[in-house]
Amino acid sequence: MLRLRAVCPFSWRMFQFRPYSCEPLISQMNKCTDEEQLFDLIEKNKAILSEKQLGCGFNILWQFQKQKTSSLKNVECIRNHPQFLTLLNLTTSKMEFLKDSTLVNVLYITQKFAVEAHDPLVEALVTEAWRRMERFDIDVLSKFSSCLADQHLYFSPLMGKIADIVNRNLEAIQDLRSLSVLMVSISSLISQRFQEQLVNKTELLFDSIDSSQVIIARRIVQFLRNIKYSYYPLLERCNKVFLSNANHLDLESISKILTLYHSLQFHSFEFIIMAKKRLTEMIPLFSQPASFVKLFVALGPLAGPEEKKQLKSTILLMSEELTSQQALAVMGAMEEMESRNSHLIKRIASILHKNLDNYKPVELLKITQALIFLHFRSKELFVKLQELLLSYLKISVIPSEICILVCAISMLPSPHLDEAGISRIEAVLPQCDLSDLNSFATSVLRWIEYDHMYLDSNTGKQLKLLQKLDHYAHQRLQNCSDLNLLWEELRSLKGDWFADSLLEETVATLQRLMDEINYINVARIASFISRTNYLSTLLLDRIASVVIQQIEKIHPFAVLAVILPFSILNYDPPQRDEFFGTCIQHLNSYLGLLDPLKLVFLGFSLATLQYFPEDLLKAIFNIKFLARLDSQLELLCSSLNMRVQFRLMELNRAVCLECPEYQIPWFHDRFCQQQYSKDISSMNGAQQQIYKMLAEVLGGINFVKASVLTPYYHTIGFECILDKRKKPLPYESHNITLGKLPEMHWESNTQIVGSRLPPGAERIALEFLDPRAFCRNIPHLKGKSAMKKRHLEILGYRVIQIPLFEWNSMALSTKDARMDYLREHIFGEGKS
Repeated sequence: MLRLRAVCPFSWRMFQFRPYSCEPLISQMNKCTDEEQLFDLIEKNKAILSEKQLGCGFNILWQFQKQKTSSLKNVECIRNHPQFLTLLNLTTSKMEFLKDSTLVNVLYITQKFAVEAHDPLVEALVTEAWRRMERFDIDVLSKFSSCLADQHLYFSPLMGKIADIVNRNLEAIQDLRSLSVLMVSISSLISQRFQEQLVNKTELLFDSIDSSQVIIARRIVQFLRNIKYSYYPLLERCNKVFLSNANHLDLESISKILTLYHSLQFHSFEFIIMAKKRLTEMIPLFSQPASFVKLFVALGPLAGPEEKKQLKSTILLMSEELTSQQALAVMGAMEEMESRNSHLIKRIASILHKNLDNYKPVELLKITQALIFLHFRSKELFVKLQELLLSYLKISVIPSEICILVCAISMLPSPHLDEAGISRIEAVLPQCDLSDLNSFATSVLRWIEYDHMYLDSNTGKQLKLLQKLDHYAHQRLQNCSDLNLLWEELRSLKGDWFADSLLEETVATLQRLMDEINYINVARIASFISRTNYLSTLLLDRIASVVIQQIEKIHPFAVLAVILPFSILNYDPPQRDEFFGTCIQHLNSYLGLLDPLKLVFLGFSLATLQYFPEDLLKAIFNIKFLARLDSQLELLCSSLNMRVQFRLMELNRAVCLECPEYQIPWFHDRFCQQQYSKDISSMNGAQQQIYKMLAEVLGGINFVKASVLTPYYHTIGFECILDKRKKPLPYESHNITLGKLPEMHWESNTQIVGSRLPPGAERIALEFLDPRAFCRNIPHLKGKSAMKKRHLEILGYRVIQIPLFEWNSMALSTKDARMDYLREHIFGEGKS
């Protein structure tokens, strides 16, 4: 016996004080009805508590906590309780004997009770878990990764080790619940190839989960958001899970899903309608600011007029109770809602003003953007905001944060940056990506514009800074060797500086890397080209080739993005019929599933290209679809709502004019009359000058009409009529005062105009086209202008399109040259 004790002294110490059975104490723990009873048991038995009993104690505490309503207050009470500290100390002493699952579970629960990451126990638990990690099963590993994520250790070597373990064992993993947790945790540091493997594995395992597993579906969507991949097949499957569990989704879930969908630009009309209904039902259920603010943020942008009124009146009543973060969330939602409730804006702004010192730089930017958008004016608030932003700028060393601060300062009513601020920008330029450089340039241009108005002496320094921005941006593009990394920097670029300084170099870089375009990134690259208005036949031909070869791997939801640059830029690839035919065929089985908005935009884009698929048009022009579209229009902001209505009208017009055999009726008379009655205004100086010249060329003011509305409501700059001998014909007296447009007399008239003319006469439409009608890099007519020309010709017009860059050129710098130019185009001669 003594020899045994000598061999195993440590084991002897471990077991000599243990009770014969630990079950009775665990049974007593399970019978406890509150924390105090449990803590009494721990106090009485602390000398003999085993590892299993410690784990049980933590579990029961967590079960009690999950049942609490005022959880934050209770967390603090538990964390500061003497017996909770006893639990922590006992765990520290027995840590190496805890089972793997118990070890990680204790770490998880201590973090839920807000024990700090630098607490000795938490540090010891993490270290011990790291030591054992290779032997963890998938469930334990997933929970451990979640604990590290709670500590924001997304980029730590420890998280990298977890990613490596998952990568090595991915084929053997069959539990999607655990895998989904791991995917979210490791998403920040995995390669694109590993991302694709995880997506494929998730697809394989998806059918193994119960259709009620909302939390797993939500994690999958979160993973896709984290890796910035709108993978439609998985998003659709997750969306079905959410819809089938609509009645069980709470405010937190709906709010989170809406945010994720917005980030991924995934539009589900059915989910939005369901979310609006469920959230509206919740309005009477919440009286506490924390919950109601969350409801306000989620429902506000979706709500109808009555719901918005109710939300605003309620948030106004509880405004005095709002915390700084809640006030910030409300202000952001009001910006999205395009709110004009000045009383509520003023009340929320006052809360923001009181708490400005507590906000981070990115939050100060959000506040600045919202206040400017909502037209709020307060000299005191903006002065304090500027002081805070400048003070942050003086000490900040992180490029992205400096970028945020500079952007916010440039938006203020009196933007100004001194030499110290300019030096701070210059210091971080070598570390900036294209997105940061573009943001800096946009801010500098705002300052230059403001300083020019006030004759500030800093303008020269700002111009030098702009040159440095150009240099670093071109250098970054020239050094780029990965298309997907380039896309991440390009995705949000916009503005004058990018278009004027970087666009050509960017297109050249894309052309250099275009062999990397594949079915995964083709829609992204096409979307970027659509935004630039830059016609690169090399890139568009490559896109068409990839789509034809890999169409089966491209989701139908991405087809609109692929077609859009061809439509906007009016370009036919060499394999035109095969390319567009492939896209249309791929869409046919999905017409009933596409979002109504996307279907309208898709129909219009194809119409611009002179494609009118009958199945697509039947899917759009029917009562059921138009009713769905009306329902969705109610959920949109005013600008997008109007854009969709215009696109539907333009598609309706195109089908009536170009495909009369489909017998689709024209039903936009009232809409067009409402819109064009708002747009009637006086001619500007340039139009008056052209009007005078045309009157002189044609023989008098009665021979020309300005701002004409055609059947189907196309607008024409100027119109005249020539008889068969090319002699101008007068209009009936229309008593025009120079500079004023004639009064509109509305009637529903879709008759072809040429049929009302004398035999042999022709009606001429003169269109002066500004640069927006052409591609940015070459004088190639864009899709909408080309379609308008087709329509006017169908309506019986001879169309003369005069580019303004030609009209304003040196060759036409004199009145005589311009008069000869007009005569040549109208009569086909140089002199009258």
